[in-house]
Amino acid sequence: MAKYLHMLVAWMTRAHNYIMTLNDSFETNFSDKELHFLVIGAMGLGLIMLVYPVFKWLSNRNRVLAITWIYALTVLIVVTFAIEIGQRITGTGDMDFGDIVAGMGGFFAVSVVICALHFIAWAARSLFSLGKEQRRKRARA
Repeated sequence: MAKYLHMLVAWMTRAHNYIMTLNDSFETNFSDKELHFLVIGAMGLGLIMLVYPVFKWLSNRNRVLAITWIYALTVLIVVTFAIEIGQRITGTGDMDFGDIVAGMGGFFAVSVVICALHFIAWAARSLFSLGKEQRRKRARA
């Protein structure tokens, strides 16, 4: 886990240094807070531009469960990383990437169960409506 965090921090440091170089090159003299405002704002806009079409496409096809699942996945990834980082900072446990994998594995296992139940409910509704339609046809005949 620590190795992955170090890799992430190294990447963020390189990105930060590049942005600071641009700031200095163009002599804009933005403060650290102003740069955070601009960069995080731009990242948020970019994320919206990527996610919106996907969620719009899913919602037009009545796939609200898929949208909900993506949201839950995103939140759980953030929470599991926060838990592990918190354990590292407070010394209340071991910061371990395996814990994140295990936690996400639990989410995926529960997702499979939910999908199976969703499929069973869909199949039951389909069979019920098929039986209903056959009864209507018999009544008309």
